[in-house]
Amino acid sequence: MGNDRGGALTYWIGKTWLAAFGWKLETQAPTDDKFVLIAAPHTSGWDLPFMLATSYVMRVPISWMGKQELFRAPFGGILRALGGIPIDRGARKNRVGWAVDQFERAEHLVLAIPAEGTRGTVGHWKSGFYRIATAAQVPIGLGYLDFEKKTCGIGGFVTPTGDVRADMERIRAFYRDVRGKHPAKESVPRLREEDEAPGVGSPELAMSAV
Repeated sequence: MGNDRGGALTYWIGKTWLAAFGWKLETQAPTDDKFVLIAAPHTSGWDLPFMLATSYVMRVPISWMGKQELFRAPFGGILRALGGIPIDRGARKNRVGWAVDQFERAEHLVLAIPAEGTRGTVGHWKSGFYRIATAAQVPIGLGYLDFEKKTCGIGGFVTPTGDVRADMERIRAFYRDVRGKHPAKESVPRLREEDEAPGVGSPELAMSAV
């Protein structure tokens, strides 16, 4: 990670980026030291620079998971400076367990996860963000980029209760009026677990692979 993450230089970079595109940060920096951050809606390659700019202005360094191969020279150092955390092959089968371990070791960690898993429309969000937050006992931050209103920030937090359907109703209610760069590619925030037996918060499900 770069030495200035959350510092004066990155703040200036983020502020300049948002101002250049006419965007406005709507929310204050969160006080939680650790949380899972939903990165949504994810419909464009532009989402990453806007997400980083938002985090810089809020002075909240974010991290994200990536395959170990991505961090090889010559770009590995840059990706780490942008918050990337390499996952080795052995940990890929249980990314949830690996992420929970990162939370246990760190004093400060904001782990950004694009819940859709792709820039195209999907029938269900991947449940990794919920499983990780449940197992690590951290809240879920509702990160957003609204390209229609040109606003960004973190629209509150949801603490997993184990009642996945009720928790997702709160998440759906928030994202209902948030528009991505390509609205036609947006996906309704819904997990497969909502259609299954309750209890996604159980240890067995929480520690399964993303």
